[in-house]
Amino acid sequence: MAANQTTTAPNTEAEAILSLLTDRDIPKMVAFDARMRTLISIASLTALGDARVLEGVIASGLKTGVKPLEMREAMVQAMAYSGLPSTIRAQDVLADVLKREGLEFPAEKSATVTDTTRFDDGLKLQVGIFGQAIINGHKAAKPDERALTVDLLTGYCFGDTYTRTGLTLKERELLTFVVITSLGGCEPQVKAHAAGNIAVGHTRRELIDAIIVMLPFIGFPKSLNALTMVNEAAPAGK
Repeated sequence: MAANQTTTAPNTEAEAILSLLTDRDIPKMVAFDARMRTLISIASLTALGDARVLEGVIASGLKTGVKPLEMREAMVQAMAYSGLPSTIRAQDVLADVLKREGLEFPAEKSATVTDTTRFDDGLKLQVGIFGQAIINGHKAAKPDERALTVDLLTGYCFGDTYTRTGLTLKERELLTFVVITSLGGCEPQVKAHAAGNIAVGHTRRELIDAIIVMLPFIGFPKSLNALTMVNEAAPAGK
């Protein structure tokens, strides 16, 4: 997938292994369709700050019918977790691939909130996913921490991001799990969002499948750490 889409000289052995994993092996191991595998890959590569492999994933995704708007939103979902620069960088790659294919970067606006509604709308979604613990956390927040843990987390991370159109809430929560897993060193947040995914209707199997899709990009240490968090949040057989 990646090897024949890059614009620089390929590392043929590494890219051959990547293609075998992403195009042959992993699709047979997971239940996700090509669209969801593409969105998971885009979210993961956005978090990693990759451009070269991302270019190939985008090109392949377009061929299988993944919409540019959906790709853009998978990148946007990463912005509150891996930072806005990584989303902007990924969107630049998307724009370049679309231009090469004679397509326009999606101009549709996906925001649904305003400055006056973003906090309340974000809070509604937070509570819907994580329950009363969010309200309790707001009440317990220290005054000098509220800007970070209440105002920005609720208004920006959830209000500006989760409320957008283009992807479902269920898809956005899965991509959040993907982004945080890809970052590494965020095990408490991985566990929290593993539980959040269960709350919105994903299964333990789907969380493990998402890790499998990410594996070629993030490697085994991050993947196995994420699996440990899934086992804690959604133990097998329960």
